[in-house]
Amino acid sequence: MKLLGAAAAAALVFVLAAPFQTASAAETTLRITLQLPLKSHLGQNLLLFKEEVESNSNGEIEVQIFDSAQLFRDNEVPQAVGSGSIEMGVASLTRYVGEIPAVDLFYMPFLFNDENVLRAAVEPTSAVRTPLDNAILETGSRVLWWQAYGSNVLLSKQEPIRMPNDLEGKKVRVFGKTLGTWVEKAGGAPTLISGSEQYLAYQRGTVDVGMTGVSGIQARQLWEVMDTITRTNNAAIEFIVVVNEDFWQGLPDSQKAIVQEAAIKAEIAVREDMANIEKDAYALAEENGMTIYTPTAEEIAAWREAAQPVIDDFLATSGDLGREVYDAALELQKTN
Repeated sequence: MKLLGAAAAAALVFVLAAPFQTASAAETTLRITLQLPLKSHLGQNLLLFKEEVESNSNGEIEVQIFDSAQLFRDNEVPQAVGSGSIEMGVASLTRYVGEIPAVDLFYMPFLFNDENVLRAAVEPTSAVRTPLDNAILETGSRVLWWQAYGSNVLLSKQEPIRMPNDLEGKKVRVFGKTLGTWVEKAGGAPTLISGSEQYLAYQRGTVDVGMTGVSGIQARQLWEVMDTITRTNNAAIEFIVVVNEDFWQGLPDSQKAIVQEAAIKAEIAVREDMANIEKDAYALAEENGMTIYTPTAEEIAAWREAAQPVIDDFLATSGDLGREVYDAALELQKTN
């Protein structure tokens, strides 16, 4: 009886372990860290990438996604991927500002509030994006694709943020140095808070005013803790998907080709979907009781005037690369 029991137990272990043995049979495993929930549009974009890679590699490559900051917070991703602690990660572009101040070009107030200009700037071969991708490569991470996250908006309670002086004396959640400077010039007190920590910050009153892309409101259900959106659209929020360069160079060319093809498809998909994503996010925010305020032309003019020192500071601190990409962006404004 004991012998039979042992044999049965061994068989059961084999059966239970079989699926995991199959899953681990992949020659290459790509782990990706994401701070947002998998249900967010960035998470869904990663699922598209995963499906493409695993299907086209016939199981040679397995993609594992760790969402909701399970492994690393947004601000930890550049170091984690660059050092090889994880193969891949998704981070807000501004998380590289410490080493590459020029990446905050996309937070220059109202520089990319035209969709045609933005699309031209983020093209892989553009005079704006290429120098930034090359600079990021020097940190140990290769940019595989950019993920559109939409335009920046302000969140508040009871009243919209109509004018710059409405920020005076208020603590404002920011997610980048340049956005912090923008808030300071308007008289507010910027507070750097990771995207995954927003909800609690608003709920606890750590800050008075929020800042995010409208799709983030939907993904994080921020209508539960804030009730008003001001559509400033002052900055273009971009995320990037990066892979450790040493790991990348160790991949066979055939696997590199599969990953690159999937990355191109994922980038096109998320960029094309962004307009509908934002439209749906605004509609859902309204359904959940949020008030949406669009500033008047006069109010936008006041915001622009108050923001000029931000551009001056950027050009003074971002070096030759900052001037190069800023001038390239101005050229795109002329031709788009």
